[in-house]
Amino acid sequence: MNEEVKVTDHQGERDVRIAKVQKIKAMGIIPYAQSFDKKNIIWDIIKNYENTTHRDINDIIPNPEMQVQTAGRVMLYRTHGKLAFAKLLDSTEEIQLMFHRENCKTLTNEWMTNVIKDWSEEGMSAYKFMEKLVDVGDFIGVRGEIFKTHKWELTIFVSEFVFLSKAIRPLPEKFHGLQDQEELYRKRYLDMTMNPATYKRFLLKSKFYHTLREFYTKEGFIEIQTNILWNSASGAAAKPFETHHNDYDTDVFLRISFETALKKATVGRFEKVFELGQDFRNEWSDPSHVQEFTQIEHYAVYWNYEDNMKFTEKMFDYLFEKLELPKHLNVKDKTGTIKEVDFTTPRKRIDFTEGIKDASWIDITKYIMDDADKLRAEIKWKNIEFEWSHKMSTTTLIDHLYKKVLRPKITGPAFIYNYPVIMQPLARISDENNNIVEQFQLLVNGREMCKAYSELVDPILQQENFEKQAEAAAKGDDEATAGDDEFVTAMEYGMPPQSWFGIGLERLFAILTEQDNLRDVVMFPLMKPEEKKWSEVESRKAGEEEKIEDEKEKK
Repeated sequence: MNEEVKVTDHQGERDVRIAKVQKIKAMGIIPYAQSFDKKNIIWDIIKNYENTTHRDINDIIPNPEMQVQTAGRVMLYRTHGKLAFAKLLDSTEEIQLMFHRENCKTLTNEWMTNVIKDWSEEGMSAYKFMEKLVDVGDFIGVRGEIFKTHKWELTIFVSEFVFLSKAIRPLPEKFHGLQDQEELYRKRYLDMTMNPATYKRFLLKSKFYHTLREFYTKEGFIEIQTNILWNSASGAAAKPFETHHNDYDTDVFLRISFETALKKATVGRFEKVFELGQDFRNEWSDPSHVQEFTQIEHYAVYWNYEDNMKFTEKMFDYLFEKLELPKHLNVKDKTGTIKEVDFTTPRKRIDFTEGIKDASWIDITKYIMDDADKLRAEIKWKNIEFEWSHKMSTTTLIDHLYKKVLRPKITGPAFIYNYPVIMQPLARISDENNNIVEQFQLLVNGREMCKAYSELVDPILQQENFEKQAEAAAKGDDEATAGDDEFVTAMEYGMPPQSWFGIGLERLFAILTEQDNLRDVVMFPLMKPEEKKWSEVESRKAGEEEKIEDEKEKK
């Protein structure tokens, strides 16, 4: 019954492991346990026992003490005569295990131990069970005593163990496993299991979110949650995702920003409010863009954009200190050029309109909303090109002009400020210059990190701006800001002066951890279906469409 099955390919090993599951069940053992009393995490074991005195292994083997009880995934297993060694990995660290042929039993009741010992004609001890039926990738729980090998490696002598969960697919080899980047994204769970750097990056990401929330709370902000589904896609210049609400029988949009919802909260007494959550923009994909992304946005009543500049510098200083990060980081721009960026405060300030003028000899302040054709002609005359310019409104043309001629030249971190009024329909017009809005962005080596502005709280002017954006959308501009009647109504009840701030957290975290691609900081990024699944998807769609047509004909 203990026949050795030779594995010739991946599918063959999977079949062998499934057969082992059946053998384990036949022994009366549940191959997928309900729970385990894990008393010690591996990191604590290492911390508590690394510098203590341990008994000699020869004294431990005949009479081990039950010092620790832990569990994890088996990452390595090898035998040496009467001894076997394994590596056990949990969420905190990895530690070595040692098993002894005559001094190892299962961590179960007496009846279960006898079942294992009496199973098969030859008999199967707990040691043999570990050797024959436990594979790399399986989960076990262990109890035993700590000692150090002759190589001074901290090790648990396992006197008792229990089988917890069977992996029927083998893990990739440690050094020759997953190499394809797309496969790493699709199977991030393997990437995190096999690559400590990846796992630690996502642990740091959790701490990063916690630290941000801690900072906002410390600064007197209240966290709230707002809807993801909205009747309008307002708050930013971006193409939304659309879906249908069956119960209301109406089309709705996935939010592209929290702005209007958070701003309505300030009408309802909230003075310092923030939200950390997901936004969705139906845009292109590249290393610096993902369509579903995490943001923090906040509103502070009685602040202006200058207050938010100071707040931004304070936030970055707090993050670098609490996350223990160096302030000099290597950041790659969109052309692949790496530059060292110094995040020491204060930040440099660059005038948006003057910067574009210096870089392109185009004065964007002389163009109004209806001047798209004139601006397009001047851009072409200056031999500046970018895709889809023939469909863009004035505001979108200016945005793409900035990204073409000015943004790539800024290493930063730098605050870009003094934007044309037509660029931001939600921002407050400057008291000194009615062609400029009080807005800034933080730029790091060509990457836009955050945006903030003093808020427009005049409902009449707000409605006029929405109407101008609607005209741009009617002419084919997919990124024009949509209107929001409910938002304007809230403003009409009275909205206090305030300033808004928003930052994309994947982009910020990628820079803080020196990652080039946002997918490297998204645990399970959305990927195109694999080729095989494309055909399945298309086949299913065709079947559904055929079914709909049949039902129509019957009616």
